[in-house]
Amino acid sequence: MAEIRSFRELNVYRRSLQEARSIFNLTKDFPKEERYSLTDQIRRSSRAVGAMIAEAWARRRYPAAFASKLDEALAECAETQAWLDHSLFAEYIESSVHARLDKAWQQIGGMINRMIARTDDFCRSAR
Repeated sequence: MAEIRSFRELNVYRRSLQEARSIFNLTKDFPKEERYSLTDQIRRSSRAVGAMIAEAWARRRYPAAFASKLDEALAECAETQAWLDHSLFAEYIESSVHARLDKAWQQIGGMINRMIARTDDFCRSAR
């Protein structure tokens, strides 16, 4: 593994930003009555993934804290998928859009899972 010096170099962080932006753009067209519920929730959960990856990176000195924060990022990833399901159910998005976004967030979750499995590799360089 090449030495990574910043969370901004992590592919999973970059991908989470990209997909959070997709969610933001998509939700601009959601009904106004959803502004303080579904729209807010899906935007928050999608943005939280990248933020928690950054926090995990800052906690690399402590492997358990690193893995715990990544586990929270994984939970936010799953929450984003749940809000996508609600968006589909409410017919705010097409099934093809849901499928693409759900797959992207599933892949991000897989990347986070692999980081958790390799906690020692990521934390070794911080010590």
